[in-house]
Amino acid sequence: RVLVVEPNRTNLGVLARRLAEHGFRVTTADSGASAIAELYRLPIDLVLAELDMPRMSGAELARAIRGEVQWNDIPVMLITGKSDPKGAVRAYEAGADDVILKPFHFEVLLARIDRRVERARSVQQLKHDNAALDARVVERAIQIGELKDELAKARR
Repeated sequence: RVLVVEPNRTNLGVLARRLAEHGFRVTTADSGASAIAELYRLPIDLVLAELDMPRMSGAELARAIRGEVQWNDIPVMLITGKSDPKGAVRAYEAGADDVILKPFHFEVLLARIDRRVERARSVQQLKHDNAALDARVVERAIQIGELKDELAKARR
């Protein structure tokens, strides 16, 4: 599920429609505050937001996402104009994973989204595998402790 955050309704509709046509489940928000509400409401795989938004910029949204443990692994991609290189720097400093410069080719955007979502899935799988391994280590440590106790009793 991709959360598209764009204050311009026309741009929001175009992005949402094009992403949906390529198989993404799309949720939309027209502001950073609405995006935060959507993050609480639904599981989101990637946030695609405009950098320059009123009230809460895309950089502030990225910072808010990175500040929450349950969201900090969600990929955040911000869209900005080519004439604003400082905006891209702000975006990366805030924790954005990628910055897309306008104008962009939609096929390239799709490829970048696919790559970010796949990488996020890989990280989630690694976390799951690590948790399973940690549980096995704990289980084995308990078994070893019990065997040591039994061995100590047998030696008495």
